Amino acid sequence: MLEHLFGSRTRVKLLRVFLTNTDKKYFVRELTRKIGERINSVRRELDHLSSIDLLRSEIKDQKKYFSVNDQHILFHELKGLIVKSQLTLEHDLAKNLRSIGQISLLILTGMFTSVTAVQTDLLIVGKVNRVRLKRLINQFRKNFDHPVRYTVMTKKEYEYRNSLTDRFIFDILDNKKVVVIDKMKT
Repeated sequence: MLEHLFGSRTRVKLLRVFLTNTDKKYFVRELTRKIGERINSVRRELDHLSSIDLLRSEIKDQKKYFSVNDQHILFHELKGLIVKSQLTLEHDLAKNLRSIGQISLLILTGMFTSVTAVQTDLLIVGKVNRVRLKRLINQFRKNFDHPVRYTVMTKKEYEYRNSLTDRFIFDILDNKKVVVIDKMKT
């Protein structure tokens, strides 16, 4: 969606990285690996974003590091736009997940809620077509900063592990989460 607005997929990916990790500094090859784009297009977009003063650069240990300029006049608006587009992606992912089987419980956590204490980003309880699930996750993976970690359980397994106060389940339920589908009580 944003690549249509900004005209460059690489630029959107870079903006997403910098505006969701405002306190971090990245060097070119690190960014190339992180967003999965060619080094020349990454360099070109870094130069472009630096020329409008949205990015700052510094040389340290013979590497040029880039970081976002949080004092830029458009910083807050761009950050808000990136966050809203991320919410749209999450909504689209959740909508598509509904079509892969009979889901009793769908919880977004981890990268979707900025909680690093949990071991998964997506908990799916129910009967799902795992081939379609994997294909769907791979399709959405290119829109996120890192791979989407997901866990699939049957309803029986979830209830058993929950009754034992399983650490994995407890961490998900005890931390910040977005419950998309909850048919467990009915």
